[in-house]
Amino acid sequence: MVSPGHVVVVGSGLAGLGVARGLRERVYAGRVTLLGAEPYPPYDRPPLSKAVLLRDDPPDPTLKADWAVLDLDLRLSEPAVALTAHGVVTARRPDPLEADAVVVACGAEPVRLPGDDAAVHLRTRDDAVRLRAGLSPGARVVVVGAGWIGAEVATAAARQGCEVTVLEAAATPLSAALPAEVGRLTVPWYGEGGATLRCDSPVERVERDGVLLAGGERLGADVVVVGVGVRPVTAWLAGSGVEVQAGVLVDEHLRAAGRPGTWAVGDVAARWSPRYDRRIRGEHWDDALNAPAVVAANLLGGTETYDPVPYIWSEQWGRMLQWCGRATGRTVWRGDPGDPSGWSVAWVGEADRLEGLLAVDRPRDLVQGRRLATRMVRVDVTRLADPDVPVRDCAA
Repeated sequence: MVSPGHVVVVGSGLAGLGVARGLRERVYAGRVTLLGAEPYPPYDRPPLSKAVLLRDDPPDPTLKADWAVLDLDLRLSEPAVALTAHGVVTARRPDPLEADAVVVACGAEPVRLPGDDAAVHLRTRDDAVRLRAGLSPGARVVVVGAGWIGAEVATAAARQGCEVTVLEAAATPLSAALPAEVGRLTVPWYGEGGATLRCDSPVERVERDGVLLAGGERLGADVVVVGVGVRPVTAWLAGSGVEVQAGVLVDEHLRAAGRPGTWAVGDVAARWSPRYDRRIRGEHWDDALNAPAVVAANLLGGTETYDPVPYIWSEQWGRMLQWCGRATGRTVWRGDPGDPSGWSVAWVGEADRLEGLLAVDRPRDLVQGRRLATRMVRVDVTRLADPDVPVRDCAA
């Protein structure tokens, strides 16, 4: 394979910067153009729903980079609007930006609700600044969605002295990620943290001063935060040949289907997983951090694969939640969910292989469980159910 002379990376977040950094670390000497939709240099997103909202001295989320070494053509406030046979068309330039290889790393955008133009969708740096300004003591804050982000926002708002109500359409929190028997264990945390949680409460639309629930009830609010999921930013790829189905379809090498010389990474990618024999769209920081190195290597002729056990972490209601793998198979509890020192729950599949694990304030369980799940080894279920036995010692 001939090394590409010009690589255009669409997206200037953690994933996009990671691709550029990976290329330079592999002594790639060609041109690299990094297109960003926002006016800010690449920054990290996890602090937006954590430290930026919780701390009196919020940290600067800007990612550190040696720009002289990277030698990039960094174009901020210049999103891609089309991918043609001649290259990438941007919002600021009518002539296509010619490229020998294109990396799609433009992430995802929030799922919208009717009338939610005045609501906050915590996705960007500006979103976090705007939301932080609204979290004043006594403010009525309605959070739509009790997923990972919704729980973190509600935690921050309650700590700021706001009157917080969380509306969840499903019967339990975290329903998109975890079984109901696990999600319902988080229900008491909301009350303990000073918030009101209402499950089975779908929102019909957002209004100027609150929300209208599907049953006709109106709930007033000074601030409405909508956190009901995200969708990949792919509309600009229409007509390009790149195959899109709930994300850019990529193989285990992160090559995009339908158009040679195109790759995708991060939230926008729906990657094929030989491990699970299905497609996975990560939507989490871990993919944006680790997958770009694989893209960079393969752009330069490598054959590396990206097929990790998925990993998510969340800080909510004074607890650290860490989850890896998938919640399929038999449920194995480690410890009492009522124990304030922490507990875990694991899932064991066929041949007694560890499929996934959720750790609540038990980080060692997660680290060791993730290793066993990655190795796809058998575990002794009896020992796994004993919280005093290290997870690493449960390998059969």
